[in-house]
Amino acid sequence: MIPLPLARIAEITSGALSGMADPRAVVRGPVVIDSRAVEPGSLFVAIKGARVDGHDYAAQAIRAGAVAVLATRPVDGPSVIVPDTAAALAELATAQAAALPRVSVIGVTGSAGKTSTKDLLARLTARIGATIAPVGSFNNELGHPLTVLRADADTRFMVLELAARNIGHIKDLTRIAPPQIGVVLNVGTAHLGVFGGKEAIAKAKGELVEALPRTGVAVLNADDPLVRGMASRTDARVTFFGRGESAAIRAEGVTVDVRGRASFTLRTPSGSAHVSLKLYGEHAVENALAAAAAGYELGLPVATIAAELSAATPASRWRMEVNDRPDGVTVVNDAYNANPDSMRAAFGAFAVLGRGRRRFAVIAALRELGEEGPALNAELGRLAGGAGLAGLIVAGPDAGPVLEGAHAAAQEALQAAAQSAAQPVAPGPAPGVVPHAPGPQHPVPQGPPQHQQPARHPIEGPPAGPPQGWQAPDSGGPRPAGPPPMAGPPAGGPPVGSPPMAGPPVGGPPVGGPPVGAPPMGGPPVGGPPPGGYPVQPTRIVHVPDAEAAAAELAGWLRPGDAVLIKGPRAMGLERTAELVLGGTPQ
Repeated sequence: MIPLPLARIAEITSGALSGMADPRAVVRGPVVIDSRAVEPGSLFVAIKGARVDGHDYAAQAIRAGAVAVLATRPVDGPSVIVPDTAAALAELATAQAAALPRVSVIGVTGSAGKTSTKDLLARLTARIGATIAPVGSFNNELGHPLTVLRADADTRFMVLELAARNIGHIKDLTRIAPPQIGVVLNVGTAHLGVFGGKEAIAKAKGELVEALPRTGVAVLNADDPLVRGMASRTDARVTFFGRGESAAIRAEGVTVDVRGRASFTLRTPSGSAHVSLKLYGEHAVENALAAAAAGYELGLPVATIAAELSAATPASRWRMEVNDRPDGVTVVNDAYNANPDSMRAAFGAFAVLGRGRRRFAVIAALRELGEEGPALNAELGRLAGGAGLAGLIVAGPDAGPVLEGAHAAAQEALQAAAQSAAQPVAPGPAPGVVPHAPGPQHPVPQGPPQHQQPARHPIEGPPAGPPQGWQAPDSGGPRPAGPPPMAGPPAGGPPVGSPPMAGPPVGGPPVGGPPVGAPPMGGPPVGGPPPGGYPVQPTRIVHVPDAEAAAAELAGWLRPGDAVLIKGPRAMGLERTAELVLGGTPQ
C-alpha cells in the first residue's frame, strides 16, 4: 500500500485516534483482518463477526508489530476509532485507488469461473506490468478492499474479482476501484434462492458493465444470452468471447485429452494460435477465452496470450485440483464451492478423467437455492446416480432430495444397462439410504416411505438379496479393509451368473464395484466370463454426517487405480475429505 500516517488514516475514515496513538506513526502495510497475518508496519482491522470478534485480538496484533488497530471501541493499544470498521476499510481502499491514477482496474464477475479467470488474466497482465490480484476468492465487501490496499506506486494492473449476494453489491465494489475493463462470464444458478431468479442474477452481474466509462471495454460471453444482453447496458466498447462465429475471440476445434485437459485454436481478429491447457475440465475453455479477450484488448499478441494460457496451472486451491496417490488413486478436489452449473461441469470433466476406471464421488446438498432447492438437489442426485459410479457418498445435512434422485437414477441406469446388454440384474433392496458402516450408525435422512430402508447392524442377517452395492469377489486381488465376512451367502443366493462367493461384507465397500455394465475389476476368471455374462452392478450410495466420515468411508472403498471426485458447497468443508484421502492433515 501507499504509506500513510495515522493522522491521514483517521482523516480518510472520519475516525479518532485513541490509546496514545502517534499521529505521525506510518502504516506501510499490509492491511489485515487476521491477527495471524500481521507484520511490522501493518494496520489491523478489527471485524466483529458472528463467532469471532477481532477486537479480542487487538493486543496480539500490536505485539506482532501492527502500528495501530482500526476499531469500533477502545482497545489495548494505539487505535483509530470509527463507527463501522468494514465501511472504514472500504473508504481507506477507495482513497488509495484514487491515489494511483496509473493503475488499470479489470473486474471479473459471473456465477462460476471467476477465480480461475482472474488467475489466468493476472498471469497475462503480469507480462505487461506489476499486477495485484486477490488471493483465492477475496471478492466481497472485505476481501475486495483488502486486495485494493495491496497496490502501491509500482502497480500497473489490479485484476479484481467481484461477487454479489444481492442487487447493489457489485455496484458498491466498483465504487472502491472503478474498472476500465469489465469481464462477465456467465449467469447461472449460484445463490438462486437469494436473488429469486436468473434475471435478477443478471441484473446484479450487469452492474459491472454499467460502471464502465465510455473509454472502457466490456468483455462479454457471446454464448450466454443473459450476458450477451448486457451490451445494451454500457456505453463502453464491447468485445464478445465464446465458441460461436459471432465471438471476436473464440475457440475452434476443441479437443480434450484423457486427463480432461482441453486444447483448441484461439482465433482473434489479428490471427490465431494453438492453446493446450493444463487446467482440468472442458469448462476451462470459457475461462481461458475470457482472459484472452481481456488480454487482447490490452494489446497482448495472440501468440503471447496462447503461450501464457498453455503454461498456466491452477493457482487457487481446491478448484479442480488433480492429485495422484502413490498407489495410482486419482483424487479430484473441486471442493471450494458448488452450484448446479459447476456440479455438471465437474462431473463432465470427471467422466473423461476417470474413463475406464472405478469411479467414486463425494458430494453434498447445494445451498442458497430457495424454493427450487429440493428440485435442484434431486437433479444433482440424478446427475451423480446416473454417472456410472461404483460408489457415491452424500455428506452432511439436507441430503434427502439428493439421495432420492441418486437412487432413482442409479436404478434407471441399472435397468437400462441390463436391458441393453441382456444381462441379469443384481437384485438389491428398495431405493433408500445405506447406513454408514463400519462404526457407529448415523441418522438416516427421512424421505417418502418408499425410499426408506431400516438400518441394520453387521451382526444381523441381511435382508433378502445382497446388500446394495454388493458384487461377487474378483479373481483373487486383495480386498480392502472391512468388517469380517458373513457366515454364509445372503438369503436367496448370489445373483444368477455370478462367480462363487465367499460372503459379502454387510455395509462394507463394493468389492470390485465397476461402473454400471462393466465387468468386475481385477480381470475375468480363468476361462472367460460366467455363463450369461457378468451381472450389472448398481452404484453403492451412502450418507455420512460430515467430511471426516466421508474420508473414512472412502478409505474402505478405494483400490489402486481408482478415481474419486470431491465437490460440495463451501460450508461443508469437503476439502478436508480430499486432504485425508491423500494422506495429509485437513487444512
